[in-house]
Parts: sequence; structure tokens; C-alpha cells
Amino acid sequence: MKIEVLGTGCAKCADLLERTKAAVAKSGKFVQLNKVEDVMEIMNHGVASTPALVIDDEVKCAGRLPGVEEILKWIEGK
Repeated sequence: MKIEVLGTGCAKCADLLERTKAAVAKSGKFVQLNKVEDVMEIMNHGVASTPALVIDDEVKCAGRLPGVEEILKWIEGK
């Protein structure tokens, strides 16, 4: 599983990264977690507002901070 946190380095982007790490730890799954700060790469995902979370090339949210439990549900495929 590949997870990307998209953001240019703001506090909300850092918060999303930490929430995602917590959700991954709870899931017990092995994932490839990347932080993407390049604006062109973010735009290639079709994301206009950050922070954003992409799981296996599917944008799960953009422009808001999901909770750890919501992220965990996405990781588990629920």
C-alpha cells in the first residue's frame, strides 16, 4: 500500500502526516508513506487545496484534516 501526504510544509500538513503515521501504526500494515511537497506533483494528483491524503493513487481527502480513525478506515478499506 502506498500513502502520500500532500502539502507544502504548513502546520496542517505536518499534522496530517502525524495523524497518518498514527493510523498506520494502529493498522499494523506495512505501507510506503511519502510526504510530497512539490507543487507540480501535488497538482498532478488534481489537488487544489492542501493538506491532502492519497492512498494507492486515490485522493481520499483534500483541504481538511481527517481524524486518525477516519484515516484508519481508509487504510483498512472500510
